[in-house]
Amino acid sequence: MEYFAIALLGFVGGSICVFFALDKKRKYYESLKQQLDVGIKDAEIRLAELQNRERQVQEKADTVLKGEQNLASRVVAYAELQSENGILRSDLKNLAVNVKKLQLDGQQLQQSQDTIDQKVKELGSRYLKENVKWIGNSLNPNNFANCKQRLLDVIERCRGIGFEIAPEEEGAYLADLRTEYERVVRAAFEREEQARIKAQIREEQQREREIQRELDRVERERAVLEAALAKALAEAHDEHSAEIEGLRARLAEAEDKKRAISQAQLTRAGFVYVISNIGSFGEGVFKIGMTRRLIPEERVKELGDSSVPFPFDIHMMMSCPDAPSLENAIHRRLLTQQINKTNPRKEFFRTDIEAIVEVVREHHGEVEYVADAEALQYRQSLTMSDEDQEFIEHVFEEVEEEEGVGVDAPEMP
Repeated sequence: MEYFAIALLGFVGGSICVFFALDKKRKYYESLKQQLDVGIKDAEIRLAELQNRERQVQEKADTVLKGEQNLASRVVAYAELQSENGILRSDLKNLAVNVKKLQLDGQQLQQSQDTIDQKVKELGSRYLKENVKWIGNSLNPNNFANCKQRLLDVIERCRGIGFEIAPEEEGAYLADLRTEYERVVRAAFEREEQARIKAQIREEQQREREIQRELDRVERERAVLEAALAKALAEAHDEHSAEIEGLRARLAEAEDKKRAISQAQLTRAGFVYVISNIGSFGEGVFKIGMTRRLIPEERVKELGDSSVPFPFDIHMMMSCPDAPSLENAIHRRLLTQQINKTNPRKEFFRTDIEAIVEVVREHHGEVEYVADAEALQYRQSLTMSDEDQEFIEHVFEEVEEEEGVGVDAPEMP
């Protein structure tokens, strides 16, 4: 039993010793296992990294391989390069020849264009000068606006064909046109003034003849009255009678009339008339003028001669000691109603008879006037039948044949 106990103790002790001995190794192996596990994990990580790098390397290898293949496909053989180089040289040579040809063609075109520009300049200058001259020659006091527009149109046409005209040059042409217009107006005024003076001289001569005829008539009447008075006195033997007094009164009246006619020759006395011609100029158009004729109706009759289709109707006929001043005053008041605004010497006004009467009353006093024009011939012409017109024409022809010459148609009543 002791041996058994000793053996058991020895076994237990040995077991304990073995346990401690084995436990140390177990711990050691566990430590080795942990290190091995860590190493395995590291190895797995490195293996994954290696695999990843291998993949990257493979991708790069594939890329390089594709690059090599692409490069290989782009590699050109030397012979092919030589052939292509020859073609390029030939093309470059042809291109140089074409460029040279184009340069020569361009120079030739430039020369042609210069020639054309020169001809355009010459033709444009000639065209402009001729038109400027023609416009200047056709200029008159009544067409300045039309001539200015023609000049501007000519300048635009010149610019349209390539003949440039600077704005300063255009302004100079317009200034010359204005200067020429002023000269034309002055010349026209001078001609009109000469014509007016001649017409005035003719009217004065006509008036002098009328005055002389009237003086001769008055002188004959006075001589007859003097003879009758002398005879009456001789028969009455210095006795007064009603017949003698009447003869003396008539003689004094003839003397007064002779003095009045002689005095009229030395004054501005005359007649201011207001007339219209509906058939020729329409309603509301009046001519306001003056005459120094002793019989002013003769002047109105002259105005209604063959130059207008119908005679004038008289609305007013005013005897005035200063006829020119009254006429001028009426013209000034009605200036804005004057029909021809380019020529102030035309005496036609578009107004109404009441406006004229108002001005006359202001400068002359009360006046008798006819408001509505008779316009007999005009109104008869509107209503006349073709049969009546043919009859009148037939009568005129018969009268001309009887007279043996062509005569102007007598004025209808």
